[in-house]
This record gives sequence, structure tokens and C-alpha cells, in this order.
Amino acid sequence: MTGVCGCCGALRPRYKRLVDNIFPEDPEDGLVKANMEKLTFYALSAPEKLDRIGAYLSERLSRDVARHRYGYVCIAMEALDQLLMACHCQSINLFVESFLKMVRKLLEADKPNLQILGTNSFVKFANIEEDTASYHRSYDFFVSRFSEMCHSSYEDPDIRTKIRMAGINGLQGVVRKTVNDDLQSNIWDPQHMDKIVPSLLFNLQSGEGTESRSPSPLQASEKEKESPAELTERCFRELLGRAAYGNIKNAVTPVLMHLDNHSLWEGKTFAVRCFKIIMYSIQSQHSHLVIQQLLGHLDANSKNSATVRAGIVEVLLEAAAIASSGSVGPTVLEVFNTLLRQLRLSVDYELTGSYDASGNIGIKIIKTHEERQLQEAVIRTIGSFANTLPTYQRSEVMLFIMGKIPVPGVHPALTNAGSGGCEGTRMIQIMLLKSLVQVTTGFQTTNMLTALPNSFLEPLLSFSLMEDPEVRLLVLTILLSVIDRHDNTPKFSSISIISDISVLKLKVDKCSRQDNLFMKKHAQQLYRHIYLACKEQSSGPQHFETLYTLLALISMELANEEVVVDLIRLALALQELAQTNEESLSVYNRCAVHALSAAYLNLICQLTTVPTFCQHIHEVIEMRQKEVPFLLPEDVFIENPKLPASLEKLEGDVLFQQSKITEVLGGSGYNTDRLATPYIPQFTDEDRLSKRKSIGETISLQVEVESRNSPEKEERTPAEEITFETLKNAIVDSVGMEEQERERRRQVVEKFQKAPFEEIAAHCGARATLLQSKLNQIFEITIRPPPSPSGTISSGYGQTQSRSVPVYEMKFPDLCVY
Repeated sequence: MTGVCGCCGALRPRYKRLVDNIFPEDPEDGLVKANMEKLTFYALSAPEKLDRIGAYLSERLSRDVARHRYGYVCIAMEALDQLLMACHCQSINLFVESFLKMVRKLLEADKPNLQILGTNSFVKFANIEEDTASYHRSYDFFVSRFSEMCHSSYEDPDIRTKIRMAGINGLQGVVRKTVNDDLQSNIWDPQHMDKIVPSLLFNLQSGEGTESRSPSPLQASEKEKESPAELTERCFRELLGRAAYGNIKNAVTPVLMHLDNHSLWEGKTFAVRCFKIIMYSIQSQHSHLVIQQLLGHLDANSKNSATVRAGIVEVLLEAAAIASSGSVGPTVLEVFNTLLRQLRLSVDYELTGSYDASGNIGIKIIKTHEERQLQEAVIRTIGSFANTLPTYQRSEVMLFIMGKIPVPGVHPALTNAGSGGCEGTRMIQIMLLKSLVQVTTGFQTTNMLTALPNSFLEPLLSFSLMEDPEVRLLVLTILLSVIDRHDNTPKFSSISIISDISVLKLKVDKCSRQDNLFMKKHAQQLYRHIYLACKEQSSGPQHFETLYTLLALISMELANEEVVVDLIRLALALQELAQTNEESLSVYNRCAVHALSAAYLNLICQLTTVPTFCQHIHEVIEMRQKEVPFLLPEDVFIENPKLPASLEKLEGDVLFQQSKITEVLGGSGYNTDRLATPYIPQFTDEDRLSKRKSIGETISLQVEVESRNSPEKEERTPAEEITFETLKNAIVDSVGMEEQERERRRQVVEKFQKAPFEEIAAHCGARATLLQSKLNQIFEITIRPPPSPSGTISSGYGQTQSRSVPVYEMKFPDLCVY
């Protein structure tokens, strides 16, 4: 009977007859639309037949593929697509299995056209939102096959491009179909991401060369549609945009591995482009996860070449700029700790000339210029991260970096080599101070007490007393960044005599209460370091220009009447320093200090707006222009200054007179007593300062200065000077005391081990008797003070004697008992 049904068309099942009728005799005629409508109506009317229709279509398609009847294959796929789009019902799951089976058959074919046809059908299917989920459907084959198509190496470039684009579209379809379906295998698993992401990056990278060609305007839109790179980027962005918090790591890790495997960090361009796509595509609250992965990858590559590490750092720089405030995340200090660690490692590599030999890296040649480029990149990245932080967090980072700066004699040297340790320490100091410059750039605060706390200001100023001119200049730059809150620094980029400061358009605000408190606490410290900085033999034009800017900013940002008086005294003290030349300064340095003093007094007199004060300053400047122009900034801070061979002691009208300034400012209400007192820095032990080699001595001197200037110094005993010998003796003494204590314990143990029992018992009994007598005395004192309720008793000699009654026998009133 079965054979008869198979041969006789009238007895065949209706769904088979309807399916057969959609195929024309000549495949070039295409799908028979009238019969297709009948098949669609039948499928909608009897949805339980969908699975049989799909199975039969699948059977026919497999047969046509095997017989190379590709026209009928296209018709079958078109019919499947129409049925799929039309039939949205619960029975579609069974139909989909047949559909996917046919798509798989096409993708496995060798013909590119069939692969593309199957991919297009799958993409249409992926765009359908199903009402019910599928428990048993698997897309593992499609992920693998589409990824393989993305790497197609077909000979014909046009066909190769079409296959790759089909693969990209297919991956996009898989992601859309599975990313929101909890019942499907997780597309974010590493086994899938390790195929999808590298396939996309491969096409993104291969499209870089073709993008450089600029198509004509008429062909531009068409080119964009045909470009695999454009399609890849859109697909990659969609993938990342769908990534939840827990999936970011799985999506980014393959990117890092791809860049490693293909040595793409060194070029930087493609790596930066990839992470720009990532940062712009993911949700902003997840940005810090990408940053953390990059930092971890940087640590993992800490023994790789400098160019690789520099590439990762450049990517970090770009990523931080995009992520803005969300870039650092909850672990703020950990981000900066990682970057500072890389900075220290780079300096270590540069000094030693090799990487750590314990690793499996082998011997590599360290290129100094590459390490320097890496260091500069790290410093810029630190600044980029700092710019994303609020003020309070930036203050914490400043303190954190300051705590990392090595102090000679306190922190261990970077290397064990004799000179390498000192040089390494110096390099780290400079690098970390440069990092601080980046962090403080653009720093805005309303409260100087919180911006420059003692824990930050004191070590910073102590660095300003080091012999290294580069370190001193960096310290001054940091101070400028923190103090300048109105962007006045660029207006004082060079020292000059300005006849009218209104042309500078300076922004000056009234000094706040917090600023007054700050200056009351730290003003003398700042003045002293400015004064001492001018005494440095190694100071150059940049140092004096920065000192001038610092004085100007203090005058505008932190000045009250008392501060103005002190600053004028300081300027006059600098003139006296250059005049007496007790420090044996060079002619250039003496002229520079004179010029600095003149330029600042010219500025401060116009800020105070006291006409007689301005008149005196201008008279002295005019006299200098006529007689000694080398004492003015215009003749000193130039490329080839014209200086005399020697500078004799100056007198007369070319010097600013303290008595005259006191007189003219006293008439305007300034404190004449304070103005008439010459400025003397709080600390004047100049011999030791001039010979210092490190900041370690400076810190010990600051401690001594603070003890001298303490308001309670009258009540304190003179502090003993702590030297290296003192510390050595203290350590030796403590060792001796430990030896004595150890010997005493040994004797006690030996006595209890070897002495006869009677002697030990007598010794313990004596101690017990002594303890008992002491306890009796304490009890007697405790019992005696309360008045006795039973009165007094008389002794036989007529004397009254208090009778001592124990506390537990006393009778108290009822109100006292509860």
C-alpha cells in the first residue's frame, strides 16, 4: 500500500503535494507564487503540519544540493524564509529545527554562493522574535562556521569579501538570537568569545588599508555598504553594547590576546582604535572594568619590551579620557599604584640594562630612548586619570604619590650598584614629581588647608632644598599649579617690568578665611624656601621666572595686609642677599636676584595701589635703567645677558630703601613696626644647608627648626640633637639590655632547677609574707576612713580612740540601702 501511495500522486499527503507544486519545471522561472500562497495558507490553518513541511523541504533541499541543482536549492530556501516569516506560533520550534538543518547543509557546502545563501536565511531567522523559548537548540556550529567564514582566504577578492561579510552578518545574527535568551548556551562564554571577537578584529584590521583610499562622492555610500570593516565595527559595537556587568571581562580578554598574538601594541594605532570602540560602546558604568583589565594586562607584560608596554599605556591614556569620571572605579589608589610601579620598573630596567633574569623572557637589549618614551607615556596617563577625579580624590592621589617618592637614606636604593642606587633614586624622584605636576595641573580648590595639608606641603618643600636643579624646578611648578586658582600663571611666563599691570587682566579675589588660616600656618615656611631657593648656585633663568610667578600668585591668591608686608620684606631681603653676597653667588645669580626683587616690587606696588610706594619703586627702576641696566630682568633673563665682570657693592638710588618704603606704606595704614624689621629666614644654618647632598638632612633640619620656633619653647628642655651616632648608641644600648634580661632569666630558671626545696620554699614564703603585709595595709586604709556608727572608746590613759568597725558590720540609714 505504501508503494502505491508513493507512486500515485493523488494519494500523496496534501502537504507534500503543496510543497511539490511550488517548484516549477524550470528553476529559472523561480518560486510559483500562487502555489506558495496556498502552502502558506495551509501552514497557518494546520500549524501542526509545520514540522512535516519543514522536514520534507529539508529532504528535497539535501537531494538538490547533492545533485547540484542549485536553482531548486534557492527556491527551497526562499520558501522556507516565507514560511518562517508568516508562521508565528507555538509549533514553529519544530519547524525551526528543519530550517537550521538546511542552513547547516548550505554552510557546509563548498560553493560560496550556497554559504552566502544559507547565511542570509539565518540572518532573517535571527531577526524574528519568537514567542516561546527553545530548550534544545544549539548554535555552536554556527559560531564556529561563521567565524571560519570571517577568515576566508578565497582566491577571488570580490568573492572573498562577500564570504567574510556573510560571516560577520552571521555572527551578528547569532549574537542577536542568543544574547537575551537565558535558555540558550551563554554566548559570552570564553569558548564562544574566543572565536567571535578575533574574527571581528581580523576584519577590522584588514580593512584599515582599504579605508585609507578615499572613494569618490558618488561611490562613497556604495563603498561603505560593501566594506567589511564598516560592517565589522557595527557588529562589534552591537556586541559590546549588549554586554552586562559580568560579561565585560569575557568580551575584552580576547581583544587583549589578539593584540598580543599579532604584536599590535607596538603600532598603537589599531589598539587605540579597538579600545575607543569598546569604551564608546559599553555602558558607561562598566568603564572601570575595562580600565582594570588593561592595568592587569600591563602588569602581566611588565617584563615585555618597552614598546609593548608603551602601547598599553597609550591605550590606557585614551580609554581614561573617554571614560571620564567612571574610568577609575572604586579602586582609585590601585590604579595609580600600578602606574607608579610600572614607572619604577622602567627606571630600574633603564639603569640595569636588562630585565629580570629569573623570568622566562631571556636576555633582551634595553633601549634607553624606548624606556624614556614609556616613562613619559605613564606620566601623561597618570595626569589623564587624575583629571577624571573630583578634588578630594585628587588630593588623596597627590598624598599617595608624595609617599612614594624615595628619600635617600630612608628608602632602599633601586639598584645595588654603587652609583646606580643614587642615580636610580634621583630618576624616580624626578619621574614621580613629574607625575605630581600632571596630577596638579588644572587642580581647583577653595580651601588651601585641605589642598596643601602638612603631610603634603612639608615633604614637598623639603625637596625644594635639594641640590638637583631639575627637582627644585618641578617642586616650584607643583606649587604654582596648586596655588593658582584663576589661571593667572600664563600671564607671568616671563619676568619683566610692567608699567601698567591692568593690561594683564589679572583675576584677583578677596582672600578667604581659610586662605588666611593657611598663610598664618605656612607663610613663613613658604618665604623661607623662596629665600633659600634664591641662594642656590645652580639656579637658572627658569628657576627665577618660576619664583617670580610664585611670588605673584601668592600676592593675588593668598594675600592679606600682613602677607603683603611680609612679601615686601622678603623682596628687600633678597636685594640684601644679592648685595652682601655672603653665599659667594656668581655675578649672574646676583644680578638675577636683583632683577627678581625689582620685578616683584614693581608688581606688588601696583597691587597695593599706594601712589607714593609706586613712585619710589619707579624712581629706582628708572635709575637702574640709566646706570645699572644689568640689575633689571630685561637685561638678565635673555639668551646672552650683558653682565659686568664683577659686581661691586651698590649704593644710592639704584637700591630700594626699606626706610623709604616703611615711611610711604605707614602713611597708608600698614604696620610700620613690621615693615621696618628686616626679614630674616627662620632657619639660618646655611653652612649645613650648602653642603647637603640629600633630602634626608633637610628633613632633620626642618624638625630642628620647628622645635626652635615652637611657641612652647620656653617650657621645653633643649632638644638633644639626634645624629647617626646617637641612633647607633641607642641600638647598641638596647642590645645590651636585652642581654642582661636574658641572663637574669637564665639565673632564675637555673635556681629553681638546682636549689634545694627548703631554700625555694623559704624564698616563696618570704614573698608571700611581704604580699600579705601589703594587703593588710591596704585593707586597714580602706576600713578606717568611714566614721564609726558606734562612737568612740576611751583608752586607759584618758585618750579617746576610734573603734575600727569593718564595713560589713556597719549600720547604715534605710535611705542609703537599696
